[in-house]
Amino acid sequence: MRDLPVGLDHCVIHVSDWARARDFYTRVIGATVIGGAEGPCAFRLGHQQLNVHGAGVNAAPVAKIPVQPGNSDLCFRWDGPIADAIAHLKAEGVDVELGPVSRNGAGGKGDSVYFRDPDGSLMEFISYGH
Repeated sequence: MRDLPVGLDHCVIHVSDWARARDFYTRVIGATVIGGAEGPCAFRLGHQQLNVHGAGVNAAPVAKIPVQPGNSDLCFRWDGPIADAIAHLKAEGVDVELGPVSRNGAGGKGDSVYFRDPDGSLMEFISYGH
């Protein structure tokens, strides 16, 4: 197999409410908002970015079946014990849907916890070796 100089730069989510998404992704996920205080924005997490589609965004090109609110499935690396991620979600009033459970991710075997964003998209925190 050839080793190509490729890595994930960004992916796209769709939200139904900009203010609610800003609150959730900054408070619960720890993302930085890229863009204005209202309306369309993106979220940055380290070297990756979540581009956001929603009201006021006319993106082109788009997928054959464009992403809609609630149909994303994203996993975020949690740098610490998964118990700390669960405590963080509880403190932020976010219900845990499943976990902790053992899963395989980009970093190998880890412990995961699953929850939902305000539109119902599936979110996951995975912790490796903690």
